Amino acid sequence: MAKKLMKGCEAVAEAAIQAGCRYFFGYPITPQNDIPEYMSARLPKVGGCFLQAESEIAAINMVYGASGAGARVMTSSSSPGISLKMEGISYLAGAELPCVIVNMMRGGPGLGSIQASQGDYFQATKGGGHGDYHMIVLAPSSVQEAIDLMQDAFDLADIYRTPVMMLADGIIGQMMEPVEFKETTKKRELPEKTWAATGWKEGCGRDRAVINSLYIENEELQEMNDRLQARYATIQAEETRCELYNTEGAEIILCAYGTIARICKSAIALAAKEGVKVGLVRPITIWPFPTDAMRNAICQDSVTSAITVEVNAGQMFEDVRLAVDGKKKVDFLGRPGSFVPTAEEILDKIKQIRRA
Repeated sequence: MAKKLMKGCEAVAEAAIQAGCRYFFGYPITPQNDIPEYMSARLPKVGGCFLQAESEIAAINMVYGASGAGARVMTSSSSPGISLKMEGISYLAGAELPCVIVNMMRGGPGLGSIQASQGDYFQATKGGGHGDYHMIVLAPSSVQEAIDLMQDAFDLADIYRTPVMMLADGIIGQMMEPVEFKETTKKRELPEKTWAATGWKEGCGRDRAVINSLYIENEELQEMNDRLQARYATIQAEETRCELYNTEGAEIILCAYGTIARICKSAIALAAKEGVKVGLVRPITIWPFPTDAMRNAICQDSVTSAITVEVNAGQMFEDVRLAVDGKKKVDFLGRPGSFVPTAEEILDKIKQIRRA
């Protein structure tokens, strides 16, 4: 199949449709507005439903309703809009409902800027809403990878009955790259949605489907939470993904995700010209976090230290330090807001650490 040039947001939307998404509910916010715009034009042509809700809060609750009826459904937003959706995301997790949420991150806190950021790592990986829940969080580093991960996102949501978030910085949403939509091949069996509320009548041969996240009795709430935690343990064991780049025998390991990881690869090439071997660990799932792979790469004998590179004040940095558990020094390069480090700045940080 021939490649075509597409903007990231539009490519993500098309990939969702090809993954079987037929319902989209959202509200405009920069820099992800191309997703709902694309969906508004394409979904009606494939028998789907696009609806611009009156608010982000309304949109996420529409997602709850469509998912509860068994539909493949998606919403998208950018950082402040995702904050507004957080209560609904917690409800989706508590009701064990599958859906896909796309966050094209922008600078914050508050309204911040409309430029790219990675300031929502904590929000995505540590819950964001109330209660003990997680989402599977996928972090693509290119438009093509975002397309490829979209099919996985819907499948993972259905398999584990959980919200799945695609977390991308605004650069991915707005950049244009040559992409290919590969023919979807069935990777694994998806469970039948016997839990979905699709209508019931006497003698239909199944129990009533009840979609609920309210448990008045402590024992029932405990049972639901135990079920979720067991599911999260399975996800951690089965679905953790990362890329190891040039790590074997490296002196310094960079840790980065999203488009920042691509800049790190340019810095690695610059360092190689100066005779310094630098590697990269790039989480593809930032929840579950690739703790073992991160630890093994950084704690090899050749490595003197690691550097996490992020467009925030040091959020993934905390998970990297936990993974290493004090066995190696971990430094940080990044700034909150929307300033993206250059390959030359990363190289300077590498040199500074080697001199120390």
